[in-house]
Amino acid sequence: METERLILDRIRETDRQDYFENISHDKKVLETFICRYAETPEEVDVSSYVTNESMFAVRLKESGKLIGIILSFDEKDGACEIGYGIGSAYWNRGYVTEAVRRFLEYLFEERGMQSVCASFFPENEASRRVMEKCGMHFDRLSEKELEYLGRPRDLIYWSVSREEWETAKKA
Repeated sequence: METERLILDRIRETDRQDYFENISHDKKVLETFICRYAETPEEVDVSSYVTNESMFAVRLKESGKLIGIILSFDEKDGACEIGYGIGSAYWNRGYVTEAVRRFLEYLFEERGMQSVCASFFPENEASRRVMEKCGMHFDRLSEKELEYLGRPRDLIYWSVSREEWETAKKA
């Protein structure tokens, strides 16, 4: 999958260093994206990601460098949830919005999903803005849904139906 500036494709074994730098060792990312912290690249095992057909690398088109990931999960009855994380060095450049828009297109047009949702921690205003720009809307608040970084965390869910997405795409 491609966008103007990005390629979304399978994660490779050779992505270990980029994944380490931009996801699992980036403490700013780990405040907003649920992932196990790694102190060294050797602690990162990307082998399960390589075979995961629902997980994609977000790469810069110009260099092929992995700057983040995007994935779908909990697929059931034509609905799924998505998650995404991008290295903090690449924040505030529109990359996540670009990747999520293309990923939604893939899920609705190629995978036949009827509904897609995503969640974020209440303090993650940037993720809320990404979802809003991609046509998603508030769905629900789930209080103390999980424990992360040593404390109970609320999650805010936003969603978009296929019909809403198609209507927004035409506008």
